[in-house]
Amino acid sequence: MATGMIAFVGMSGIAFASLGDDAMPTEIVAGGEFKIAKLNAEHLTAAYRLNKYDVINVLIVGFPDGIGVNDIQVGPDGYVQLPYAGTVKLAGLTIPQATELLTDTLGQYIKIPSMSIMIKSYGPRKLYVMGEVETPGIKDMQIDSLNVFAALSSAGGTKARGRIKHVQVLRTIGDTMYYKEVNMDNYVKKHDMSQNLELQDGDIVYVPSSNKIVISEDIMPYVSVFAMYKSITN
Repeated sequence: MATGMIAFVGMSGIAFASLGDDAMPTEIVAGGEFKIAKLNAEHLTAAYRLNKYDVINVLIVGFPDGIGVNDIQVGPDGYVQLPYAGTVKLAGLTIPQATELLTDTLGQYIKIPSMSIMIKSYGPRKLYVMGEVETPGIKDMQIDSLNVFAALSSAGGTKARGRIKHVQVLRTIGDTMYYKEVNMDNYVKKHDMSQNLELQDGDIVYVPSSNKIVISEDIMPYVSVFAMYKSITN
């Protein structure tokens, strides 16, 4: 794809639009990168992946006070600082994966008969709620409330002009921006749980002021803030 161009991929194919010389090239894709939200904490199990600002404790048999430091926070870069091991990247790992990594790393310096990692607190996730909402902007959300309905609530709800039947959710993975439209009117009135998507750190939730989404007016402007968006997610 040429620099300064963006591809919108939809049901009818691919259309290109010029963004100017300073635009960051990327791609917007309608796809299945979104899951339905689970409105409970049962999904915070071994499948949970550590994220920036999570706080953990490392427990080792024979070391009743840990390894010299407790309340270890995952930094914004995804790394932690540990005695003996130094700088280790934990963000993106499940608890079993992180335990295996630290066992191998620390095992080079101290004898570890058994180790466990406990999550003391989950770091906040940042969402960008925009469009026809009362208080648009970046919102700090807790791990157990990462869904579209909670995001809209954190922004004071939608304004009178907001079209809740056409709420857009955007997510960047690498250099590709994915989007999905949800009908929050059906979620509220018909209890259609499939409309309330599970969100991730850095997602954008956008409430348009028109029933018809015009790509050039409603979606493309977000590419101009792509650099800021990446700073949230990285």
